[in-house]
Parts: sequence; C-alpha cells; structure tokens
Amino acid sequence: MPDVDIKDKNNTVVGKIALSDDLFGVSAKQGVLHQAVVNFLANQRQGTHATKTKGLISGGGKKPWKQKGTGRARSGSTRSPLWRGGGTIFGPQPRDYSYKLPKKVKRLALMNAFHEKLSSGEIIILDDFSIEKPKTKDVVVILKNLDLQNKSVLIILPEKDDSVVLSARNIPGVHVVRAADVNVYDVIAHAMLLMTKDAALKLGEIKGS
Repeated sequence: MPDVDIKDKNNTVVGKIALSDDLFGVSAKQGVLHQAVVNFLANQRQGTHATKTKGLISGGGKKPWKQKGTGRARSGSTRSPLWRGGGTIFGPQPRDYSYKLPKKVKRLALMNAFHEKLSSGEIIILDDFSIEKPKTKDVVVILKNLDLQNKSVLIILPEKDDSVVLSARNIPGVHVVRAADVNVYDVIAHAMLLMTKDAALKLGEIKGS
C-alpha cells in the first residue's frame, strides 16, 4: 500500500506513514459491511417497548351484560381488544434484539470500511491532536484548517484524551473515539476520519492481530 501523508494542525504535510495492509488494504463484499451495521444497530436497541394486553388493564372484571336474551353480542369484559379502552392484540412486548456476529465477519467488515474510506480520500492522518485544556474553539480552528468544517468527522485517538473529548462534544457531527473502540458503524456514519499517526499504527496492531 502506498504511503499516506501525515499533516500537522495547519494542514501542512510533515511526513509519510505506511498504513497496515491487513486493515486498510482489504476489500470485501458490501454484504459483509451491511451485516455488521445491522448487527451493531440491533445491539443498540433497548427493547423496552410494551403494550398492555386485556389482562394487564385495570377493570373489566364484571361481565357487561348477561350472556343471553339482550340481543347484543356476547361479551365477557369491557377490556376486550374490540372495545374502546381495551387491550392491544399482538402488541410489542419487551425483548432482546441483540445477537452475535462472528468475529471474523466483524473484522472483515471493519477492514472493508477503512479500505473504502482510504480509497475515497476520506482519511486524514495528523502528527498530533493534543490540546492543553478543554476549549471548543481550538478544535474548530483545527477542523477549519483541514477543510473539515460543516462535515461529520470521526476523530480517532490512540488513547482517551479528556481535553479533546470535552472540546469536541459541542461541535455538531464531530465524535471522538479511542482506536480500540472503533466500530464499523462509526466509520461509515462519518464523512471523514481524522486520526493521529499513533492511532493509525495502533489500529493496525489491534485489528490486524
């Protein structure tokens, strides 16, 4: 894989880096990417939705009228689903939507996502992304220098940096994540990936092992 430019915060090229072929150089079928995204979204669902059946609604214990002789249809409860205020038939109930996807499939999908981003020129490698103290303006300036203003950006750091996290959390479309926590959905959900050279090397170690 050809070397990729390393830039500083002023968008000046300061070096080159050889990215891991195991992570950035593998192309896979789009179906694998789809499987990984669907799995991620399913695992995020809380599944706490619920409707009340007629057995869960208070009241309705008394039979509205006698069984025969009234000329009306037979009825045993005012909480029947056929009545106003009655229960719900086959309504949603709490359930677990999560399921496991083979590790090899997840890894292949992540490799494909990074490959597509790199091929499309949607990855920028920085030499450093440190900030002395939390200040949103500092991150805004860096993004502007890199022509990333008004774009959704995933900032990938080698380790958690509270100053960067606090500085970027109020910027719409900008999300900060550790290299070890990167997932397929985050990669494809953002227009650009902005990572430090140390984060890029760590991604190769973690995902290439």
